[in-house]
Amino acid sequence: MDVSSLLRRSLVVALALSLTACPRSTRTPPPGGGTGDEVPTGDQFPTRPTVEAKKDASADAALAQAAQTAQAAPDKKKAAEAYLSVRKAYPATTAGQEALYRAGVLFFESKDYVNARKSFNELLFENPLYPQADDAKHKLGVSAMEVGAYRDAYQTLSSLAERAEGAEKEQLQAEAARAAAGAGLYGQALTLAVEQAGQARSAEEQAAAVARVESLVEGRADFVDIARVAEGLSTSNPAWPVITFKLARVYYHLRDWTRLEETLNRFLAQAPNHAFAPQARELLARATRRVEAKPRTVGVLLPMTGRYQPIGEAVLRGIQLGLEGSNVELVVKDTQGDVNKTGQAMEQLAFDDGAIAVLGPLLADDTKRAALVAEELQVPLLTMSRQEGVTDLGTYVFRNMLTNTAQAAAIADYAMNVKGYKRFAVLYPNIPYGVELADTFWDQVVERGGTIRGAERYAHDQTTFTTEAKKLVGRYYLEDRGDYVGGVRDVQGENLDAYRRRKALEKVKASVEPIIDFDAIFMPDDWRRVSLVAPALAVEDIVTNACDPRDLERIRKTTGKKELKTVTLFGANQWSSPKGRSGLPELVERGGKFVTCSVYVDGFFVDSQRPATRRFVQAYRAEYKDDTGKDPGLLEAIGYDSGRMLRQLIEKKEGAPRTRAEMRDALAGLKDFDGATGRTSFNEKREAVKQLFLLSIDNKGITEINVDKEKAASGGSGS
Repeated sequence: MDVSSLLRRSLVVALALSLTACPRSTRTPPPGGGTGDEVPTGDQFPTRPTVEAKKDASADAALAQAAQTAQAAPDKKKAAEAYLSVRKAYPATTAGQEALYRAGVLFFESKDYVNARKSFNELLFENPLYPQADDAKHKLGVSAMEVGAYRDAYQTLSSLAERAEGAEKEQLQAEAARAAAGAGLYGQALTLAVEQAGQARSAEEQAAAVARVESLVEGRADFVDIARVAEGLSTSNPAWPVITFKLARVYYHLRDWTRLEETLNRFLAQAPNHAFAPQARELLARATRRVEAKPRTVGVLLPMTGRYQPIGEAVLRGIQLGLEGSNVELVVKDTQGDVNKTGQAMEQLAFDDGAIAVLGPLLADDTKRAALVAEELQVPLLTMSRQEGVTDLGTYVFRNMLTNTAQAAAIADYAMNVKGYKRFAVLYPNIPYGVELADTFWDQVVERGGTIRGAERYAHDQTTFTTEAKKLVGRYYLEDRGDYVGGVRDVQGENLDAYRRRKALEKVKASVEPIIDFDAIFMPDDWRRVSLVAPALAVEDIVTNACDPRDLERIRKTTGKKELKTVTLFGANQWSSPKGRSGLPELVERGGKFVTCSVYVDGFFVDSQRPATRRFVQAYRAEYKDDTGKDPGLLEAIGYDSGRMLRQLIEKKEGAPRTRAEMRDALAGLKDFDGATGRTSFNEKREAVKQLFLLSIDNKGITEINVDKEKAASGGSGS
């Protein structure tokens, strides 16, 4: 980062502030002086007197009498009032101005800073060339500071300090620095504190000034202020080490490695024995280690404690299984699901552990932080987060995880290019998962030339779905249906009693045919709710079990309809359910015939016949079944594949990556990796691309669809 350009920008900002912070008053003092109420409060004075004070014998006598009265007064405030009476009686005289000055001094000494400021402001506005003007300005500045007018105090005290010398200058600088800090002018306060450190005449004064500098650079003065002070600062100034080391730390956080190393080397050359020297050496060593990668060390960022511990452990089991038998060193960092800890752990893996690549994290916010650090430090990060767009954060960020976009695309492709469907309805929960999948599926359908004929959403905790089902088939707003309105008109035209009319109207309502102008319904929801929604659709004559000939025949006989309009239900990975008491998935147990013939997509299927998937499942069962009592799921499979991807690259006999840049290029070029979650490659956005698992439901359970075989049977363009 260019310090001079930052300084130029800061000067523009400073100029803007100077134009808005303390405008000069345009008010004019009253003719002949006044009491001071009309004097502007900004402590700004003209360059020449605004009241031409004259010598007056009567006024001089009154001033002498006031001095005697003041001396006998019980306190200084009463004494000040004696002088103010002279000021009021003889405002345009030299005695009147002297009286005003003496009143101000008495107010100041009695710590009545409001009236002291008022008196000195009035005096200096009338006559900035008053013989005791510097003393009046000093007391005015201190008074302004004591009442919280820090900006005015800083302007007054700093201008006095510029002209002062010796001990007086040091005192004024200290007071001006205090005022600047109070006004939030930390850059000015820092400048003054550094000057004090350089001019201190005793060890105690020097230590106090350096302590003020250290206080200001830690969290108050910004980088531009520090850089401005550092530029041209003599190494002999006692504050130089504090300023220089702080500047180095700023460069570290800005990842400006060149300036960081230059600054640290200069610091250690000039102050090798300073208290900050050990930290400077460690920071320099840390910066040097940033490019030193251990070719066989892989980092892992997962929540191993806290509320997300179970998912962290699941992924880690998969990673460890994938690396079993290799000489890859795994360094696991517990993120605890905490963004700050994730960032720190990512830096540790890069600087301290020398990881050539990092696996994880899982959670959205953790992943964003890790991705930003990975890009800054240029460490390949293979995350397993579902967060959309995470790879846009940098060219060193990769992702291997099932995403909503991939699921929606897989369902749309199968439904339209294999089954030949063109018209769809969407029924989804009003939660981020449901809304995002519904929107993405809609886009995928339109992109492929299809249409969405209806879309209904429901509350995430809803348990009845009659209203949504009726709306999908046009049975909810019956007043818009011509056949219903005509039937009602016919009944009303008949001479029927109330009971018969009600029965006739109910018959008309029941006879309204559903408008099923869609081929399929996409339902991105949890399997529990799907098992409740599917029967509600059947009540509205939406036939979903199209693949069961016997049930279709029964429906024909019951309804008397020879031609039935059937609809296929499609879902996403949350349709996957654990096995129930019968040994079948609970979705099949609960949904029964209403979910039969439906299709959903997932990133992993434990009963798949794909060879790589079967090998993983068998290895997992052999390794962990006694420990967990469960079959592997998507998290274990993703961890396994991600670990094996890096292992495959690290164990290459020729051309194995030795640096992080080489590992990044090797990952970007990975093609057709045959894993538990499918044959995987990374696209130009470093997103894992693979053939997902399309799963169909029948009364015997879940079966994987051979998409290639179905495409061949349908001629590749649907049936």
